[in-house]
Amino acid sequence: MYAIVKTGGKQYTIKEGDILDVEKLEGEADSTLELTDVLLISDGETMTVGKPNIEGAKVIAKLVAHKRGVKINGYTFKPKKNVHRRYGHRQSLTTLQIESIVA
Repeated sequence: MYAIVKTGGKQYTIKEGDILDVEKLEGEADSTLELTDVLLISDGETMTVGKPNIEGAKVIAKLVAHKRGVKINGYTFKPKKNVHRRYGHRQSLTTLQIESIVA
């Protein structure tokens, strides 16, 4: 059984037992979360597609930890204007472990 959920402006294909990093979500470590934006559920034989979400469907996940992503370095330059700008960014992430998919 797998599902497609939407969180943090992105869509993820998940199965029970998966561990994934998503945009930062509120909550304490070792707590449970319910993701209710379920777009699709498939059990191998039947596929249910939402318009846009499936009514009553949810994904129960355990919040494992909060962490920071890989640092991205950027540099902008405008020739003949003596304009240089160096910047960096590290995204805040939440690690989730999928416990169950409820249709």
